[in-house]
Amino acid sequence: MTEPQSSTDLIEPRRLRRTVLTVAGLNLGYFWVEAVVALAIGSVSLLADSVDFLEDTSINLLIFMALGWSVARRALAGKALALIILVPALAAAWAAFRKAGDPVPPDVLALILTAGGAAVVNGVAAWLISGVRHHGGSLSRAAFLSARNDVLVNLAIIAMGLVTLWTRSGWPDIVLGALIVVLNVGAAKEVWEVATEERLAAKALAGEEIDD
Repeated sequence: MTEPQSSTDLIEPRRLRRTVLTVAGLNLGYFWVEAVVALAIGSVSLLADSVDFLEDTSINLLIFMALGWSVARRALAGKALALIILVPALAAAWAAFRKAGDPVPPDVLALILTAGGAAVVNGVAAWLISGVRHHGGSLSRAAFLSARNDVLVNLAIIAMGLVTLWTRSGWPDIVLGALIVVLNVGAAKEVWEVATEERLAAKALAGEEIDD
């Protein structure tokens, strides 16, 4: 006989869905802000970070849609998210490659102000998701890791802006773009591993049900 769901079991999915939808809206809104500024001032790091906002939007929308899925399907979605996380890494790598041929420094004031705004948005997103990240498996973990990593990237962009102001070179921006690639690859690897664990757990559970 199936046990009735507790009130907590019913409330947590609703809370998670509401949270990730809010975070998706925040990320989509600031994506446009950062992308426009990045293109205007020619910043590799800001461009990569703007793609991160678009990636975060996709991740949170996928969580919103996937919460009603089985553990096995949720694990597969987690693996898809791991691949999505690689998108900004590829964008940053391509932008860094192109900028290396003409390392003109970006406008420092615009860069720092935009990165500061991004840090605030990502900080709020990470705080919102931290309260529900244990209720969505690899999906909510992907969202939390992405928001957390983006805060670190934003702080690094601000520091890089100060270095750019001192050196008058575009190379700090290019180097940071390369570091963003490494950061996103690490996050993708961690999410993939968690999703694999969920997939194995789902298979084990299915095997137990057959034995019963």
